[in-house]
Amino acid sequence: MQYIYWLLADRRFLLLLFIINLAGTVYGYVWYGSQLSRTEWLFIPFVPDSPTASLFFTIVLAGFLLKKSWGLFQVLALITLFKYGVWAVVMNVLTWVWTGYLPWEAYMLILSHLGMAVQGLLYAPFYRVKLWHLAVAAVWTLHNEIIDYVFMQYPVYSHLHLYVEEIAYFTFWLSILSIFLAWFLTLRKRRLKWEL
Repeated sequence: MQYIYWLLADRRFLLLLFIINLAGTVYGYVWYGSQLSRTEWLFIPFVPDSPTASLFFTIVLAGFLLKKSWGLFQVLALITLFKYGVWAVVMNVLTWVWTGYLPWEAYMLILSHLGMAVQGLLYAPFYRVKLWHLAVAAVWTLHNEIIDYVFMQYPVYSHLHLYVEEIAYFTFWLSILSIFLAWFLTLRKRRLKWEL
């Protein structure tokens, strides 16, 4: 286990992850381009969920490279990477169940979003989160549910529009699980005496 933490703390590995996440963030915002072009300005920060999650983590990685610990971004990254990572995997699997087919891009989305969820969890022992950080991140996350499923700004993808109510219910509880997991991994559970 110590070897894994050594690898995660290695500056070359951090730089590689930073570059990968920055590229993924840019790609994600481009992917949302058509939806963002017809989105009212006040909803724009809440529409591109996955790219914003990877943006939070990119900021966290930049902090680690600069020997800084930004707790608010760390817990935002943890919650949103896990939430949207799992969400995208589940939605793509359900798309396959509904249609019997997935394009090659969907397999890329499954792998990349699974990676998002995993990396957020792997770095949790390095985070230095305070209760107020978690509270702000929880409000952001639940507010995002309102924007997505009350104001109907959820991601436009495949057949999701046919099952909005069911997906909204699943997403709400996934948010609760993600917030609980962040609390457990950063505030309740004993943190590593490991510094980046």
